[in-house]
Amino acid sequence: MIRTGIICPSEIALRRFLPALKQLSDFEFIGVAIADKSEWTNANDTVINSERIKAEAFVTQYGGRIFESYTSIIHSNEVDAVYLPLPPALHFMWAKQALMAGKHVLVEKPATTSLTDVNVLLELARKNNLAVHENYMFTFHSQLAAIDDIVNSGEIGDVRLYRISFGFPRRPASDFRYNKALGGGALLDAGGYTIKYASMLLGETAEIVYAQSNYTDEFEVDVYGSAVLVNDKGTTAQVAFGMDNSYKCDLEIWGSKGCLTSGRVLTAPANFIPEVSLKIGDKTETRQLPTDDAFKKSIERFRDCIETGDTRSNNYKMILRQAKLVEDFIKQNDIRHNG
Repeated sequence: MIRTGIICPSEIALRRFLPALKQLSDFEFIGVAIADKSEWTNANDTVINSERIKAEAFVTQYGGRIFESYTSIIHSNEVDAVYLPLPPALHFMWAKQALMAGKHVLVEKPATTSLTDVNVLLELARKNNLAVHENYMFTFHSQLAAIDDIVNSGEIGDVRLYRISFGFPRRPASDFRYNKALGGGALLDAGGYTIKYASMLLGETAEIVYAQSNYTDEFEVDVYGSAVLVNDKGTTAQVAFGMDNSYKCDLEIWGSKGCLTSGRVLTAPANFIPEVSLKIGDKTETRQLPTDDAFKKSIERFRDCIETGDTRSNNYKMILRQAKLVEDFIKQNDIRHNG
């Protein structure tokens, strides 16, 4: 039994993580931690009381108890693993402390905001035989394998181009995504999805050869952007992302004989039935893809990392690969703008 605690009563933890965890008999929910005043910058009684109210909904619906600080749950003998859905800039500090306390870590994407910090976490994890899992849950959805099967069947011919787009309308200004100090920005949020999927499609030799971050006057963080990735065979993926955009979550695969398009490829919830459109010549066909619970399967991957050394090591490599690509994006963008 993997006794699991949550650091911070976030919306995604209540709406997505706990319903998925409840389905898995080898996990036990122990409780959720709220911050004490020393653990949050500018925290006051109002903020802490708000977090407590949120945490009460967790234990009312799923049991467990409320821990009075992040530190207390990290050092609790009742807890084997922690789920960390804090804003990105806080991931490194709390994941590092959890690993130092001997806890396995399931962290929301991105794992950290820098390649240097990722290397520190992974070295700690290796040293202590601990699992670190970055929750890009879409990668476990069976629709991706179904799309691969269509491409590999040759129906649309040889792939000429992949195009991945993910963006959503502007959220409230108070959202952490628009706060530089909390690790906000379109690249680390929406952009990470597109880069992750592009690297899966192109394989281990994928490199970022073009990157562009775009800003508006309202925020200090990047609000939208784009990139081009190419592998050693010359296969290309164009990606675009944003968080002040009309909603898109699309994949287009342009082949020599036809074209495949799909929506919700990165964010399909449990029980949603994905579809693809195949256009070959003057004929267009819509096909349903498998439904799946990607969050549940991501937690199962976390379990496998805890239990199996080879799986754990492979996970380290995937996390490092993603961090390296994001870092390369930043370098390419800086070169374009600063020479």
